[in-house]
Amino acid sequence: MKHTNLLQDLNYKDDKVAISVLFETETTKEIRILFKEGQTMQKHQTPYPISVEIVAGAIDFGVNDELFNLVKGDLVALDGSVPHDLKAVKDSIVRLTLSKQDSVQRVRNVGI
Repeated sequence: MKHTNLLQDLNYKDDKVAISVLFETETTKEIRILFKEGQTMQKHQTPYPISVEIVAGAIDFGVNDELFNLVKGDLVALDGSVPHDLKAVKDSIVRLTLSKQDSVQRVRNVGI
């Protein structure tokens, strides 16, 4: 069993989103991304499917040139190779589930 708490040890950064690996399973990597209001992740894509959950706050989530306002409790799944971007409407906590084959460094590079 693996255990973590998405709401503990919240260390937001002023200059970029804060990305931390919560844990890995045999098939996934569970990531927490902390956004201060106005912070963004530029348009990017991954070769693998992902899921994104808004744990707190609100995110403008762009997919295929369409904008979705995601709020606390929303959960979305994207197939691989789908371009998307994120912008925090307010301070937000986002849970990202990546394929084990995907790279956390790739996510960090987008969050700069």
